[in-house]
Amino acid sequence: MAVGGIGVTLQEGIYLKSAHFGYWLGEPYWGRGIMTEAAKAVSSYAMHRLSLIRLEAPVFEWNPASMRVLEKCGFVREGVLRASAVKDGQVIDRVLYALVDGTVG
Repeated sequence: MAVGGIGVTLQEGIYLKSAHFGYWLGEPYWGRGIMTEAAKAVSSYAMHRLSLIRLEAPVFEWNPASMRVLEKCGFVREGVLRASAVKDGQVIDRVLYALVDGTVG
């Protein structure tokens, strides 16, 4: 039985060194540091193994716990994607976080 998951979706064309990063964790497992440790491991693995320079992770604006997970993993808040998603019939903003290879730029 899965208690959570992490996904890395590679981009193409001019974005081939970037990927989208997302995760979920079942509510009974929240607040234990599980996702922080898993996200650290997978983001590090993805950056190095896949030779990425950027991971992007949008978070629903009402989810500060997920934002804290990303910040603990070295992701930086870049901005707000206004009215960029619909969840449960509601149009919502997402906050964009990114992890960028420190040797670039």
